[in-house]
Amino acid sequence: MKISLALDPRQPLSRQTAWGCLTSNLALPGIGSLVAGRPSGYPQAALAFLGMFLTIGFGGRFIVWFFANWSRLHQPENDLAVLADMWRAVRWSLLGIGIFLIGWIWSLITSLQILHSAKQAEKSSSPPII
Repeated sequence: MKISLALDPRQPLSRQTAWGCLTSNLALPGIGSLVAGRPSGYPQAALAFLGMFLTIGFGGRFIVWFFANWSRLHQPENDLAVLADMWRAVRWSLLGIGIFLIGWIWSLITSLQILHSAKQAEKSSSPPII
């Protein structure tokens, strides 16, 4: 069995397939764009996977830091020092969330374009109204 990441030539999609691409992009950004034959799906998926891995990896580190510093977080004396330490512990996971959101929003915009082009293709292929 041969697996290829090359895109097939873009063909007009039905509305049902376009909605399937939209839901795929909502669940995992970039995949629905690739199904629709859009090359923008590759960077969308790369952003989504990078953001997901950063969030999981550094988010786990933040959770460990949070429970290790539980008693410090509940002392009102040194709020600013604790907030500065918390920022240093959480910033990379927040960056991962931001990167994922960029890929997700980009794939949402692409999905709306796919839906629009499917609607236009459906209009042009329908017979005129008498």
